[in-house]
Amino acid sequence: MTVKVIRVVIADDEPLIRAGIRMILTSAPDIEVVAEAANGREALDLARAHTPDVMLLDIQMPVMDGLTALGELGRAAPEVRALILTTFGEKENVLRALGSGGAGFLLKDSAPGELIGAVRAAAAGDAYLSPGATRHVVDQLASGRAAGRGEEARRRVAELSERERGVLSLLGEGLSNADAGRRLHMSEATVKTYVSRILAKLGCENRVQAALLARDAGL
Repeated sequence: MTVKVIRVVIADDEPLIRAGIRMILTSAPDIEVVAEAANGREALDLARAHTPDVMLLDIQMPVMDGLTALGELGRAAPEVRALILTTFGEKENVLRALGSGGAGFLLKDSAPGELIGAVRAAAAGDAYLSPGATRHVVDQLASGRAAGRGEEARRRVAELSERERGVLSLLGEGLSNADAGRRLHMSEATVKTYVSRILAKLGCENRVQAALLARDAGL
């Protein structure tokens, strides 16, 4: 059976970072790095020229930063799925990335396997949020949330099964699907199915929203 190769463009202004990302991605048999950019403007040009499946965008780049490039990518090459790369998971950047149509958010200190998994998830049309970024953003957002949300959150969470509530609780801790699976003795694929079901039942658009709801409900 022929394996579909995921074509990727890397955009980062640091050559060593690009080289490291390329080395990790090309170790996977189903991923090909087709081009590299040193700034957001180059990234947009390469997106038009190569039409990759996935683009990795660093936030801090000269000429045009990654978040600005992400906003323009929807017009220049809407079929390209973009993952944002950054050193820190500031809530403003995460929310702006998700609001601009980003397929996910990944911290630069993520493990190689997480990077590969994020690219595969983005190529498959799924959203990916780094557990580290999720945990950091949820902590920031939760600290500024208004009181009195608990009762509503508990009402919504009560609609979930016991197993779904268990998975949601781990989302609130910022665990990845793989880590949650190990904690619950489930496969990663099974956890992913549960997460999709939880998001649908709760009306949440992404893991950050679900994690906040878990915090509000006291899970």
